Amino acid sequence: MKITEIKPRRKRLSAVYINGEFAVSLDTQTLIENRFDVGREIDDEDLHEIIKLSNERRAKEKALWLLSYREHSKKELEDKIRRTADEDSAQKAVDRMEELGLVDDERFARHYAEKLLNSKHMSKRGIAFELTRKGIDKETAEQLCDELDIDVHEQIRAVIEKKYRNLSDEKVKRRAVAALQRLGYRWDDIKSVLSEYNEDETDEF
Repeated sequence: MKITEIKPRRKRLSAVYINGEFAVSLDTQTLIENRFDVGREIDDEDLHEIIKLSNERRAKEKALWLLSYREHSKKELEDKIRRTADEDSAQKAVDRMEELGLVDDERFARHYAEKLLNSKHMSKRGIAFELTRKGIDKETAEQLCDELDIDVHEQIRAVIEKKYRNLSDEKVKRRAVAALQRLGYRWDDIKSVLSEYNEDETDEF
């Protein structure tokens, strides 16, 4: 087989033509580095190897692009890369990011837990659940949450003051209870804080 033409495409890709017919779009830099030039004779093994190298480079570039916006857990990053790359390339890209110190699950978990605590006023139970959804193992998630200094009642008050101040309205009160339960708070704690706003608080919820 002979490479008969290489045409530049968008997103740093090039269309490779073999024996006069389009064969595959590959990363341009990978083609240059491996001397895949017009006129070169290649076999199936050469083609498969250059496709693999191209996929791996593209996956690493995607990883760096995603990490430039915000920190990710390993699982979260791999899942996103796999939307446009094969499983092996995605895994290698994430492993490389970890080697470079750009991905660290424990560091990510700490930052994300603080964010959930401070911006959403989430409970420890809720934070642990969200961390596991991001791919953090359960033991690590629970350990990190145990280290958090949380005043449960103060957090519940913060949620109420932010969104549900009109607790005299039964619909608002019910929405507040539902929202707090979704954040992982237990009914006993919710009820205790609600009683501060309404001395006639009952067990009807």
